[in-house]
Amino acid sequence: MKVVRLGWLGTLTDRAEELAAFYRDVLQLPLIRREPGCSVYSLPDGSLVEVFSPGYGRDHFQTGPVAGFAVDDLEAAREELVQRGIELLGQPGPTWQHFRGPDGNVYELVASGAAPGSDPE
Repeated sequence: MKVVRLGWLGTLTDRAEELAAFYRDVLQLPLIRREPGCSVYSLPDGSLVEVFSPGYGRDHFQTGPVAGFAVDDLEAAREELVQRGIELLGQPGPTWQHFRGPDGNVYELVASGAAPGSDPE
């Protein structure tokens, strides 16, 4: 597995509106998409940060911010996690796969070629 960059960061919080305003007004990140319970912002390198409200539909997303590691080959990286006995969470998406790290926290793999602003979730 070859990690090429941090590709995504998601935060589930009961203060989603405040965090979204911070990303928008203080960090001045461009808003890519907004829907009830979810705001998506873009970083200059095309990586995404998302803010989720509780109940948005991420049953396994309860441990805090989730970092997504962009990998050069998503399928090979998924297979390596399986071979190493790492717990995969949920169904794989077209450009991502969540997993539980040895620390018990949720992380994800992200396809490095995913288009900026595409829906990684």
